Amino acid sequence: MAIYFEIQADQTERARRFYTDVFGWKFAKAVGTPVEYWRIETGDGGRGGLLERPAASPPSDCGTNAYVCSFEVTNYDDAADAILKLGGTIALRKFAVPGVCWQGYFLDTEGNTFGVFQPDSKAG
Repeated sequence: MAIYFEIQADQTERARRFYTDVFGWKFAKAVGTPVEYWRIETGDGGRGGLLERPAASPPSDCGTNAYVCSFEVTNYDDAADAILKLGGTIALRKFAVPGVCWQGYFLDTEGNTFGVFQPDSKAG
C-alpha cells in the first residue's frame, strides 16, 4: 500500500528547513497548482506534500482533522536531539512499545504533531 501525507505550515520555508535538517527530506515546488505546494521525497519511497495552512483553525463544516504520522529513524536519541535543536518541542516523551520499538511524539516548528520510532525488539 502506498502512502501519501501532507503537512500544513504557517511558514513553508521554515517547515522545509526543519524537515530537511531533521530527516534529510527533499522538497520540489509543484508547478500549476492553485496554491503554493511543495512535493516531498523522503528518500525511502515515502511521498508527501507541504502547503501553507489554509486557515488558522479548520472551519467546522469543511476543515482538516489531524492524522499523526510517525517516521522510522535509526537512532531515536539522535533524531530527538536534532528535532529539539531545530525548534521542535516534545509532545510525548520517549516510551517503549514492548518488543517493538522506542516511540515518541513532537511538535514541529508549525505546531504539527508527528512521531518518530526506532525499531527495537528488546524495547521494554
